Amino acid sequence: MIRTLQNTIKQDKECFAVPKSVQEAIPIHRLWPDGIFQFGTKYSKTIRFSDINYAIASKEDKTSMFLGYSELLNALDTGSTTKITINNKRLNRENFQREILLPRQDDYLDGYRAEYNAMLMDKVTDSSNSVVQERYITLSVHRKSIEEARTFFDRVTADVTSRLNHLDSHCEELDAVERLRVLHDFYRTGEETEYHLSLRDCMRKGVSFKDAICPDSLEFKRDHFRMGEKYGRVLFLKEYASYIKDSMINELTALNRTMMLSLDVIPVPTDEAVREMQSRLLGVETNVTNWQRRQNSNSNFSAVVPYDLEQQRKETREMLDDLTTRDQRMMFAVVTLVHLADSKE
Repeated sequence: MIRTLQNTIKQDKECFAVPKSVQEAIPIHRLWPDGIFQFGTKYSKTIRFSDINYAIASKEDKTSMFLGYSELLNALDTGSTTKITINNKRLNRENFQREILLPRQDDYLDGYRAEYNAMLMDKVTDSSNSVVQERYITLSVHRKSIEEARTFFDRVTADVTSRLNHLDSHCEELDAVERLRVLHDFYRTGEETEYHLSLRDCMRKGVSFKDAICPDSLEFKRDHFRMGEKYGRVLFLKEYASYIKDSMINELTALNRTMMLSLDVIPVPTDEAVREMQSRLLGVETNVTNWQRRQNSNSNFSAVVPYDLEQQRKETREMLDDLTTRDQRMMFAVVTLVHLADSKE
């Protein structure tokens, strides 16, 4: 196993303790008003970003966007992990009416405003339009103190934000209250308007912030969990194809469901990745040589190398060339999907 992956698994491993309350099941140990959360020795920071018009862009613009996104991934720090999250949640009607609909002005245009608002409400009432998407990038790093973590996030978040801006994506760093709002809306689906949290009041009264966001109950079964009145299941992509189309994530998140899809990315240092690919290439060449020796021992001197061995050799050489001559990066990635429903069926 590659050393980077071994170190990540070792650092993230914590002693499991059976939670005695729903609050203890939320693994946030400390937080700061600027939005930094602590989990053990790990600190994290979240950026919310907007979508871009990739699907309807021209071929040249798509190429430019893809290269810009590749530069963003290549710029990720090798000592940290990155989670890209797409959150599908139900549109809250009260928030929609307060933030989107046109208010009355008590003039002769109120009739047009009422007609316009009715059209919008009809669209929102349709189940296919009742799901809204929010997108986040969460950066996590192991540091000895909050000062070191804050220095790291000041540098990395500025770089990520500038690269997202180059893709014409509007982004903003979330403070502690906004990050807790995301968790509250997930844990307490349908109660979004009841979120009211003041960190100052929590500190003054000695109340835990977890009391304001935790669900009423949390129960884990063999193949699902129950959170309050909701049922949920966590899925992950186990088998990856050699090439995955860019539309796969879009098709998954286009489902009219309450879900949260995450892509966890662990960058590997270039020198370590090159050594790993050289070792793999050496193993493939050894297998090819051993196969040819067996054929020669059977007096078969004109046999063609099997297709699977030839493909392994070709793909390994291409990846080694990407790392050494095209300034590409090796990354580990996993796709996780959390799905919530009103009933187990």
